[in-house]
Amino acid sequence: MVLNKFQGNVLIGTIGYQNLRNHSVGSVLQPRIEALEWPDRVTVDEMNWGPIAITQKFQTMDEPYDRVVMVCALERPQREIGDITCYRWQGKLPSEKQIQACVGDAVTGVTSVENLLIIGEYFKIWPDEVFILDVEPGPEKSGPHLTPEVETVIPEIMDAIKILSLEKDPEIATFNYEFMDVLIPDDGK
Repeated sequence: MVLNKFQGNVLIGTIGYQNLRNHSVGSVLQPRIEALEWPDRVTVDEMNWGPIAITQKFQTMDEPYDRVVMVCALERPQREIGDITCYRWQGKLPSEKQIQACVGDAVTGVTSVENLLIIGEYFKIWPDEVFILDVEPGPEKSGPHLTPEVETVIPEIMDAIKILSLEKDPEIATFNYEFMDVLIPDDGK
């Protein structure tokens, strides 16, 4: 139940390659996210078609999004498979060298939430509110199905997506909520 509704335009973007088990959580959940009843102001879209193309699309939009919610899987130390982390993107950019590396990866077809965030930030496409909901996938393996550890947290993931998309103040979420900046190590050069 949503008590304090957010009234702006929202994009829920799923990110991740297909057929990589838990690393595909965004792609696997997209049909389930789309099947939920959403207000007209909420759009669900997969965001695997490249940070440069996504940047160009955002730059040409007549009505920009007021909030973006990204759903993805990221391997992080000290987490168990299925752990959920949710944070607000703070927009801190790495060094020019690291930005260029992100652009290089993007041009060669690498699908990465890190590249998307950094390239989008560099070109100033993001609204003030960008939230990332990421799930610990564990080691990368091929296959079409999520592991039981991730399957069991799908209800929690779906609830979190609703809160982040519809609540005016999504900080009321009861899962692990952290504010983070750059997601990839920066060599500082």
